[in-house]
Amino acid sequence: MSDIENVKKLREATGAGFKDCNLAIIESGGDIDKAIEILRVKGISKASKKMSRDAKEGVVAVSGNDIKTSVIEVNCETDFVAKNEDFTNFVKELSKLNNEKNSNLDELKNSKMKNGESVENNVVSLIAKIGEKITIGKAKTIANEGTVNNHYLHTVVKDNISKLAVIVSLETKDNSDVVKNFGKQLSMHIAASNPLALTSDQIDQSVLDKEQELVTEELKNSGKPEDIAKKISLGKMNKFKEENSLLTQAWVMEPKKKVQDIVKELSITDLKIKEFYRIKIGE
Repeated sequence: MSDIENVKKLREATGAGFKDCNLAIIESGGDIDKAIEILRVKGISKASKKMSRDAKEGVVAVSGNDIKTSVIEVNCETDFVAKNEDFTNFVKELSKLNNEKNSNLDELKNSKMKNGESVENNVVSLIAKIGEKITIGKAKTIANEGTVNNHYLHTVVKDNISKLAVIVSLETKDNSDVVKNFGKQLSMHIAASNPLALTSDQIDQSVLDKEQELVTEELKNSGKPEDIAKKISLGKMNKFKEENSLLTQAWVMEPKKKVQDIVKELSITDLKIKEFYRIKIGE
């Protein structure tokens, strides 16, 4: 096989540029497998340089079914790469693996992909090929007994890949279209309203402490008497909790009602919102 044919074969196998492939073929004495290893080592070197850069773009991908549903975030540096076919193909395969591994990122990174290489090695190869920092971000699997899951994708890039994803787990034995439709609408509501928790007592204490600091600082300069300032502070905090708890949020499709009112109106006695997860690139 001529050197040009070897270079062509190496480019097809690795996606690396002509110059890099040519140098690897020369260095390996025409041995394709050895040349692939040489490029991988060089790729690791290139990747390590790129890992200091910011990766704030990317996509999220959802996989699974209505019993077990998973979402994973994969970051890159530019929106252009987020739409690159090599990148999206990697994310789609990774998403399925993530569902199998129940979003255990340590297990996932060591898992083998279709090409026989680990996820970690495939990330390194993709960085070398595309030329941008690529990282695996947050991941979540929702699978609760006696529940049905629904999900919603916003700003879809391709198939199951988007910029924002929501998974909702509804606890009920009712498998009617009414429940399915509510699950879909609730997912869309969460995408738009971004609740912090299901109920106010589930909001992270550090978030409440930070909000209290801001309210206190605002009232400090108001000149109001201390007892009045305390009442105003309490009112503001109660409003913050109400607006950031899913059940007490105004229903986006009928803002005069709260989410808990819509659940009640469905008259499905065993229906409960068990869990939800919302993830958006850049947040």
